[in-house]
Amino acid sequence: ILLSTFSPDSPSRSGCLSLVRAGIRGWTMNPLEVSGKPDFVFRSERVAIFVDGCFWHGCAACNRFPTTNIEYWDSKIARNRKRDRTVAAQLRSEGWKVLRIWEHELKALGTVVKRIRLALVA
Repeated sequence: ILLSTFSPDSPSRSGCLSLVRAGIRGWTMNPLEVSGKPDFVFRSERVAIFVDGCFWHGCAACNRFPTTNIEYWDSKIARNRKRDRTVAAQLRSEGWKVLRIWEHELKALGTVVKRIRLALVA
């Protein structure tokens, strides 16, 4: 039921599947009471996870930048990145550990799961 709320190729859906497959429990998805709308939160460990879409957040590794209406998209992606930095700083000031995962990193699930497990015990 939970997975039906996502589009089939959304980064959050992939992140959710990764957590479930790895047997990682204790997370909440998109909690309203946590600043910045993290995709996943582990409240007791104070870990907030964001799964950033490579296009929407301007991943330099993927280099997926539009070729039309460039000024609009440059501005939009720059605002997203600035908001990402602001939200991460706010959460850290509130005592949260912030983990940002790029959409393309979900292809290496073992690495992502390892990063999450390390964040949970750190």
